[in-house]
Amino acid sequence: MHVPVWVWLATVAGIAALFIFDFYAHVRKPHDPSFKEAAWWSVFFIALAMVFGGGLWWVWGAQHGAEYFAGFITEKSLSVDNLFVFLIIMAKFAVPRAYQQKALLIGIVIALILRGIFIAVGAAAIAQFSWVFYLFGLFLLYTAIQLVREGTGGHDENEEYEPNAIVRWIQKRLPATDEFDSDRLLTVKNGKRLVTPLFMVVVALGMTDVLFALDSIPAIYGLTKEPYIVFTTNAFALLGLLQLYFLLGGLLTRLAYLSLGLSFILAFIGVKLIIEAMHTNSLPFINGGQPLHLVPEIPIWLSMTIILGTLVITTVASLIKSRNLKSAPSHQE
Repeated sequence: MHVPVWVWLATVAGIAALFIFDFYAHVRKPHDPSFKEAAWWSVFFIALAMVFGGGLWWVWGAQHGAEYFAGFITEKSLSVDNLFVFLIIMAKFAVPRAYQQKALLIGIVIALILRGIFIAVGAAAIAQFSWVFYLFGLFLLYTAIQLVREGTGGHDENEEYEPNAIVRWIQKRLPATDEFDSDRLLTVKNGKRLVTPLFMVVVALGMTDVLFALDSIPAIYGLTKEPYIVFTTNAFALLGLLQLYFLLGGLLTRLAYLSLGLSFILAFIGVKLIIEAMHTNSLPFINGGQPLHLVPEIPIWLSMTIILGTLVITTVASLIKSRNLKSAPSHQE
């Protein structure tokens, strides 16, 4: 079923309205959100994503509904793992907690806009060249291997943030101040307009999240071929991310095996993409340009089962390890 233009426009308008609401409800007045506030709004945005998925399932059928939920769970999980990098960026720039919400939300909006461009380019490439699935699949396998090489010890609170080339270029080109001016991105000193550290944090967050999209976009295309589902799963995964940041900030260091679990999920989706590429193969140097059906396609229900099962196992194992480490000193005593 082709998604009508008016549905796209209504969806984009709805997502934009939710981000605007998020800004006026949480960011307009700088404050350090309480655990209760972060928990309530995290549940709200996740519930909203679930309701949207239920409506999509009802209107578009079980296949597309299952693709949406599998994609949303994958994208949300990748986003949670990425939150730790956000913590490092905030610490690097010494951002007061009261100003962090604004930086996070603007950075997330920038990331969503740029991801939308990536999604459109990816959809066009897939429609034109089926062999793109080979590239997506191999890239996900490479990413999975890199995650495994980083180890299974969890995140290191003392890890250093290294700004990428774009952030370094902006830091060198724009006149800046090292002092915060409330939650302003720009300030004026001695009649000269300067960017504040919060401006650089926004840029760093936005660019970092775009880099994360390099594995999340191919991953979602491994679960669905519908650009509409790719966009909505990314949008709902990013919505409420700033609330999760404050809710899970202390818990992230305890998820020792989350990266390992995500590496398995990315590897699984990478294999799934390569299998699908083989089924639509047109490359002349592979089987003479004819499709290969050596392995059956992986159904979406199996994909969802593997994704959910992996996340449950890695989360439980991480919390058990964290509890054992916490109780270890008392045993020694």
